[in-house]
Amino acid sequence: MTALRKYQRIEASGLWRPAPDAQRREVIVSIGDATLVITDMKEQPLAHWSLAAVERANPGETPAIYHPDGDPDETLELTQDESEMIQAIEKLRQAIGRTRAKPGRLRLVILGSVMATVLALAVFWLPGAMLNHAVRVVPTVKRAELGERLLVHAQRVTGQACATQSSDGSLKHLASRIKLPRVQANRIIVMRSGVSETVLLPGRILLISRRLIEEYEDPSVAAGFIVAELVRARTADPLKQLLEAGGFLDTLHLLTTGTLPDEALAAYAETILAVPRAPLTDAALLAGFAEAKLSSTPYAYALDVSGEATVGLIEADPMREQQVPTILSDADWVRLQEICSG
Repeated sequence: MTALRKYQRIEASGLWRPAPDAQRREVIVSIGDATLVITDMKEQPLAHWSLAAVERANPGETPAIYHPDGDPDETLELTQDESEMIQAIEKLRQAIGRTRAKPGRLRLVILGSVMATVLALAVFWLPGAMLNHAVRVVPTVKRAELGERLLVHAQRVTGQACATQSSDGSLKHLASRIKLPRVQANRIIVMRSGVSETVLLPGRILLISRRLIEEYEDPSVAAGFIVAELVRARTADPLKQLLEAGGFLDTLHLLTTGTLPDEALAAYAETILAVPRAPLTDAALLAGFAEAKLSSTPYAYALDVSGEATVGLIEADPMREQQVPTILSDADWVRLQEICSG
């Protein structure tokens, strides 16, 4: 320490007392190697105090009284005449004090770190964890309820869904025919407008555009778009998408009350109808078509009439060399094509 070397040549006289009942002795005080050296007048060592453990009993007063830390009975008095030594000891004590760990400051640093960690968890981890938990624990009946309420809000944008008494059975047949392992539309609803292709709501309520039914001669194109929507649901759970759109507070509201406010559902209904559907890889689509035992070629040409952009779905059609099981009877298909005519 630079300050220590600076003061090692200083000496002073003082009064040292080893115990309260002992007589004070005149001594010589010098600064040694990180110690305060106390010797008698014949320079015989009497005591060595560690500078790091020197305490002052009367700060700012004279004579200055020092003692070892934890032992106030042993004292050293330095009069005002020894101001140079007093200043040296004080400077060294200050210098050593700055290098010591500050318990209060350390506690603040630790507390700050803990608070920062808790805040980071609250901001970055908690919302995602709560979202995933909600997706796992919300029961099927609650998903269906949310889907029905979303449908009501969606129809305020799209208009009333198409429906006829004779087409209900045809839609049920279509839903039961187009299914993937653990993924199936519980209901298929044909929308007059506002839906460009398909949208899957919580509760497995699948909305499909009337265009996909009315503009094609057979149900293979509509079936293909339903398969694509079910494949999409494998990686993007409809309930999770709803909660992600609403944010942390909606997720918390669902977990604590078992429902979502109408405002949140209305906002999401508009969003999901306006946002384009997420793209899917050829590999994921082909796997879905193979599982549903459907040809991917009609779907591919519906996406691109030339077939250039969807050549992968055409050339790797999983049913190219196989007989495709019937999707719907002719009578069911005719009834579906007339579903929006009423």
